[in-house]
Amino acid sequence: HQPTSNKVPGRAITSFSNSIMSVHQWISEYRVGVVESVQESGGKGTKALKICQVNIGDPDNLITVVTSASNVRATSRLAVAPVGSTVLAPSGEGLLIKKTSVGGVMSEGMFCDSKMLAWDGGSEGIAAQIDPSVAVGTAPPLKKPRPQYAEEATALPESEVQGMYEKKLTKEEKKKLAEEKKKARKAAKEAKKAAGSE
Repeated sequence: HQPTSNKVPGRAITSFSNSIMSVHQWISEYRVGVVESVQESGGKGTKALKICQVNIGDPDNLITVVTSASNVRATSRLAVAPVGSTVLAPSGEGLLIKKTSVGGVMSEGMFCDSKMLAWDGGSEGIAAQIDPSVAVGTAPPLKKPRPQYAEEATALPESEVQGMYEKKLTKEEKKKLAEEKKKARKAAKEAKKAAGSE
């Protein structure tokens, strides 16, 4: 009886891993780009669009990318799928990037979100931020490079928090500590006396 109930999750996992494999093949076509300028467009009743001039490795030939991603601003370092590359569509299928008119402006690429890069975490429709250690014009990393830095970053606040916590404790326990020191001194004196009398 049980094998039938296990079929569906198994199928979902294989299709998910297949899409990751596809993304890992496509990602070599993507480029890390820096947004040089952003022009807001769209007004009443239309979705706010950002017309971005992006450097994907050739500062003299910036490409135009039109996006509705809310977290894109000037100097953002993002993964760009240029014309001719393939991205993972929400349907789970590959979508070929073509020069397309978006809001009346020709867009020559698309900013990738974490899902399109098969990265852990991140939200759909939010452009994935690329670490400054990855050079402009190169392919984005296969995995989100953040955890390595996050561990180092979180280690510091934790120790600060501990320090604060310890300071609070020392205030409360000052008397206890003082008493313990006194006892230790007394014990040491008594031991010396005992040693001297022997």
